[in-house]
Amino acid sequence: MTERVVKPVGRGFLFLDSHPAGCARVVREMAAQVASRTAQRRTALVIGSSSGYGLATTIAGLARYGIDGIGVCFEKAATARRTATAGWYRTAETAALAAELGRQWSFVNADAFADTTKDEVLDLVAEQLGGIDHLIYSVAAPRRTDPRTGETYQSVLKAIGAEHTTKSLAFDDGAPVLQEVGIEVATDDEIAQTVKVMGGEDWTRWIAALQDRDLLKPGFNTVALTYIGSELTGPLYRHGSIGAAKADLEQTALKLAADGVTAMTSVNGAAVTQASSAIPGIGLYVSLLHKITPLQTPVEQSIALWDQLTGETPLDLDDEGRIRLDRWELSDDVQSAVRRQWESATQSNIAEVADTTWFFNEVRRLYGFDVPGVDYDAETEVDVEWPTATTRGA
Repeated sequence: MTERVVKPVGRGFLFLDSHPAGCARVVREMAAQVASRTAQRRTALVIGSSSGYGLATTIAGLARYGIDGIGVCFEKAATARRTATAGWYRTAETAALAAELGRQWSFVNADAFADTTKDEVLDLVAEQLGGIDHLIYSVAAPRRTDPRTGETYQSVLKAIGAEHTTKSLAFDDGAPVLQEVGIEVATDDEIAQTVKVMGGEDWTRWIAALQDRDLLKPGFNTVALTYIGSELTGPLYRHGSIGAAKADLEQTALKLAADGVTAMTSVNGAAVTQASSAIPGIGLYVSLLHKITPLQTPVEQSIALWDQLTGETPLDLDDEGRIRLDRWELSDDVQSAVRRQWESATQSNIAEVADTTWFFNEVRRLYGFDVPGVDYDAETEVDVEWPTATTRGA
């Protein structure tokens, strides 16, 4: 037993420790948003299952349709100095939820890009599930080592073509600070490396590995989760180096479809995630958006995704064949209102025009802090075991 009081310590939007009880409670709150349907005995493989939309998709599929599956993520265990990562604790609680619901889930903690991970996961698929109905690909990573060449690629957050300056949100002891942040121009090599990390190559290799083992069930479909967002954040995101990777992801879906695989990208709406909170401008944009309209939560969007993937509702596709879960965000009236607030935002009025308190609390919740019902003055067990496979009930 390794119990201690865990307090939020860090810099900016990055915390060094996570609160186990808070992370567990967040998982339960997410599950409480889901209205269950009759279990369909489907199976899923979720790559990137411990955070953001990958976590929401895992919980929504499990709680709504009783889907069995395997989740893959890359998290760190507790050490003598630090707690485990938030994703470690969320995964443990997701496994506990699966067990309570009588479902079969295993979670593999390993580098999703590695061939050894693919071999391990596919062995589990064959042994426990017999095949896969759905593959959800939701990976945000700073780097990737190509297992065929051993070369390591690094992703960057940079503009393409011309330097860009954006308004951005920071916090000083919890008080909002409006900044101007300059964005450098990415070189051709940096763009190419970002595509190697965040594009569709690894998604394709997962599908090929499943095909080689004959583990795709009849009617199989797959989605890679992506984001388009506002023109306000476009120079850095959609039209920047990350956007080039997202475009590659979408082209990959078209190539897979041409080869006979039912593959699509799913365009999700804005949310506060560990990946997005680090991107300049995104925090301000989401804070403004939340002030103007209720955000559809990642779980709500994931419910809509599963309803479409299982055939419960028709696919909501755009002209490029992408599932659109972000129409609420990109409507003309919402975007016009956000732009007006963006342009009027100053240091003196930032707390009024943007929902900065909400955003600050949401970032802390990513690490298990500011969660109602948790006693943060009490000692909590930080040495939580990685979950073993849960067993499907009768």
